[in-house]
Amino acid sequence: MLRAKMAQKGVQLHSDNFSCSVCLDLLKDPVTIPCGHSYCMNCIKTHWDEEEEKRIHSCPQCRQTFTQRPVLMKSTMLADLVEELKKTEIQAALTCHRYAGPEDVACDLCTGRKLKAMKSCLVCLISYCEQHLQPHYDVALLKKHKLTDPFKRLQENICSHHSEVMKIFCRTDQQSICYVCSLDEHKGHEIVSAAAERAEMQSELEVSRLKIQQRIQDREKEVNVLQLEVKAIGFSADKAVEESGKIFSELIHLIQKRSSDVKQQIRSQQETEVSRVIELQEKLEQEIAELKRKDAELKQLIHTEDHNLFLHNHPLLSPLRGPTDSSSINIRPLRYFEDVRAAVLETRDKLQDILSETWSNLSLIVTQVDVLLSVPKPEPRTRAVFLNYSRGITLDPNTTNKWLLLSEGNRKATLMQQQRPYSNHPDRFTAWAQVLSKENLTGRCYWEVEWIGTGFHVAVAYKNINRVGWGDECKFGHNDKSWALNCHKKRYEYWYNNSHTPVSGPQSSRIGVYLDYSAGILSFYSVAETMTLLHRVHTTFTQPLYAGFWLYSGVKTTRFCKLK
Repeated sequence: MLRAKMAQKGVQLHSDNFSCSVCLDLLKDPVTIPCGHSYCMNCIKTHWDEEEEKRIHSCPQCRQTFTQRPVLMKSTMLADLVEELKKTEIQAALTCHRYAGPEDVACDLCTGRKLKAMKSCLVCLISYCEQHLQPHYDVALLKKHKLTDPFKRLQENICSHHSEVMKIFCRTDQQSICYVCSLDEHKGHEIVSAAAERAEMQSELEVSRLKIQQRIQDREKEVNVLQLEVKAIGFSADKAVEESGKIFSELIHLIQKRSSDVKQQIRSQQETEVSRVIELQEKLEQEIAELKRKDAELKQLIHTEDHNLFLHNHPLLSPLRGPTDSSSINIRPLRYFEDVRAAVLETRDKLQDILSETWSNLSLIVTQVDVLLSVPKPEPRTRAVFLNYSRGITLDPNTTNKWLLLSEGNRKATLMQQQRPYSNHPDRFTAWAQVLSKENLTGRCYWEVEWIGTGFHVAVAYKNINRVGWGDECKFGHNDKSWALNCHKKRYEYWYNNSHTPVSGPQSSRIGVYLDYSAGILSFYSVAETMTLLHRVHTTFTQPLYAGFWLYSGVKTTRFCKLK
């Protein structure tokens, strides 16, 4: 009512006229004080509360003072005007928000400033705002029209030749056409309704979308795997750095201890030898003193002129003691401990050779660490390529069963008729005639084994395979810690975890073994003029591997071949 009256009189409401001069916002619970100025009730109360100590109450705008604090009463008419102003501003804001901008679809029926279209009609080919769209909800005939979300290129649904709505799709020419086009230039073509074609295409798109969503899920899983892989690589690298640091520290400590032991032995031997020399020296010096005294006595007696005195004193001369044994005194170059120095130099040279060899292997192992991102390397196809990955492998005497004799620089194992007098060692196989290599195998490795006899096992195993007793947990290929190829004169068998698989292939006295540790590939080959794959294993290795032999009755020798 108030708004209507104000509209009739042309009164314009403006927020600046109804703002509190204290909080600068629209009046809340407006009150008018005696000077005529209006404020929010809380604002003027707070202002006067602060002036209580001065016992003065003033207007914040005109500074007029009041002897007594005025009683505040809410101005009902002013509050109604503020509410009307709020509604007017909200409506204006909504109306402004409903106007079409450059990126919006405008209502085709609006005049002047156009409002945003709410829907587009595919039958009328017109876009409507909320007000002009209402007949499509009220009129029965218009209710049958197809409404869609507003879009700008609505006129593109009109055939440029016939000015008809294009409701048909020509599959032959892959384009939308109108009914007249289907009877004219598209006559005889494969034609369907646009709705039918859209439904079919939409089904295809839904299938494509499902595939895309599945690929997204697959890729997200792969990303998660890669993130875990990054963490695993970091953890493994940190652990390797820490453990290798400890091992090198132990090695340094061992060398320092051996250096201290050598120094102590040299000093002890020095003390012993010097004591022996000083003891002999003292005996010789005592003998020299005695001889000098004897010489003086003899000289004195010889020069005695009184014959009777000479004859009287001669029997009184004490007999000369036997000489001190000085046969241990040999004239030789003053070398003494030079041999120790030479032995230490030899040890240093051997250690340098070992470190050089192991460093090359260690460096190769580090560079061959394969991450999930690495492209799998194909397995070699020719022996010449296999030889690029050949490894020099020797047998570890500490693992050798007492029925085996190692020779040829610990590359050859021979089955003996009597046990060897080896000392006890925790790594030694106590029952089965088995032996493991000293070197661990990771990365890509290739080696060949020659054997003489009726058969043997060529194997790889983890270091923690059991060594004591006759159980399957100690036998190559009879547990989950070893993989073995049993070679007979007439057949082959692959063994793992106490299960065996017959293997066919040409018989040969030389077996090639190829290992790709990171790819989990272990392959056995019969090596003659050509290489023939006997068996290939695909698995996941969790520990470094060691090459091994298992010899039994009827087998004489087996050895690692020197490969060039």
